[in-house]
Amino acid sequence: MHDARTVKAPPSMLRLAAASLAGTAIEFYDFFVYGTAAALVLGPLFFPTFSPVAGTLAAFATFGVGFVARPLGSVLFGHIGDRRGRRPVLVASLLLTGASTVAVGCVPTYDTIGVAAPLLLLVLRFLQGLGLGGEWGGAVLLTVEHAPPGRRGLWSSFPQVGPALGFLLANGVVLALSATLSDAQFASWGWRVPFWAAGVLALVGLWLRSSLAESPRFLEIDDHARVPLTEVARDHWRLVLLTAGALAIGYAIFYAVTTWSLAYATERLGVSRGVMLTCIMAAVVVKGSLTPLVAILGDRYGRRPLCLIGCTASALWMFPLVALLATGQPLLMFLGFLGAMLAFITMFAVIAAYLPELYEPRVRCTGAAVGYNLGGVVGGALTPIVATALVEQSDGRVPWGVGAYLTGVALLSLGCFTLLPETRPVPASAAEPATG
Repeated sequence: MHDARTVKAPPSMLRLAAASLAGTAIEFYDFFVYGTAAALVLGPLFFPTFSPVAGTLAAFATFGVGFVARPLGSVLFGHIGDRRGRRPVLVASLLLTGASTVAVGCVPTYDTIGVAAPLLLLVLRFLQGLGLGGEWGGAVLLTVEHAPPGRRGLWSSFPQVGPALGFLLANGVVLALSATLSDAQFASWGWRVPFWAAGVLALVGLWLRSSLAESPRFLEIDDHARVPLTEVARDHWRLVLLTAGALAIGYAIFYAVTTWSLAYATERLGVSRGVMLTCIMAAVVVKGSLTPLVAILGDRYGRRPLCLIGCTASALWMFPLVALLATGQPLLMFLGFLGAMLAFITMFAVIAAYLPELYEPRVRCTGAAVGYNLGGVVGGALTPIVATALVEQSDGRVPWGVGAYLTGVALLSLGCFTLLPETRPVPASAAEPATG
């Protein structure tokens, strides 16, 4: 059985990392372009009978559905990854995410088909999340399990750069459209263009991944888990819950900066869409650039210490973040975003190596991906909704309630990271599972 899957020669690490990076960038482009559209136009187009604030909340609710679907995608594609190999996951997840994203760009608005419009939006967002739930596990594991133990953090950081590139690409397209179209043109058809572009990007991603070899670690497994989710739930439930809680602050920070703040500043502070996108994108550029450098530190000093430092910095920075955002001044907002992104990447640069090392190879695709994506539900799905609701309850200009909420999430994650073990000295093939 294994012989048929070992025909292809192992790729160079640089080529493998580049293909994983490109694929995650494309899939996260699909996911992020929806978040930007939800913050800017989906409310009035698909929920016109709601008030502006209620419409934004409803749009963020459809945004959150993608996060709810991601753990289900982890289960579905994790089963494939643990039973059939990591490589098939990369192709199937990319096809699903790309097709559903293109379809979002084709959905008629509420004025055309009524309540069917938001319902279609909800279904397609769910399918987006389902595909992305499988993407991270497949891309990261294929890279981690090819990499030499001493450089596992470095090479696995390349797929972690993908979300930053996907975000920059998605928002760059929106920024270019905003600069060339009137508000009426953008609301009429311009917002659809980034979704249609996802089809071209998906084809590029499939071409890049078509020649990748299967993970050598997967091919070494003689006794594959029959039902990986059952083993994870029975033997690793505590580890899954701890990793989900630990990662929650990373998601909360990222989507507070990239999604909620965009809606808050444009609607409440009157900051232009272009200024906000530029400030956010500049901070994300720094984050993406530093990811491999921080990952090298993780290879040298360990994953857990960096995660603890990042969590602590997050807890200390959330109140300054909202205070700087509330000024509406581009430079000050950028500084707030930059501090948040630096805290974020101190944790997430090493997560791609850390999570797989926590699980034994036979259930690694399911366990690592479920833990990673459950953290997205806690931190990513809820943050824009909770933050928007807290702003409505705020009497002053500075949304201190949002700062308190984010600080609370940071403290939760800090507690979870404290309970997780270090993994760096342990080769991935020999890592002992943490049982619950």
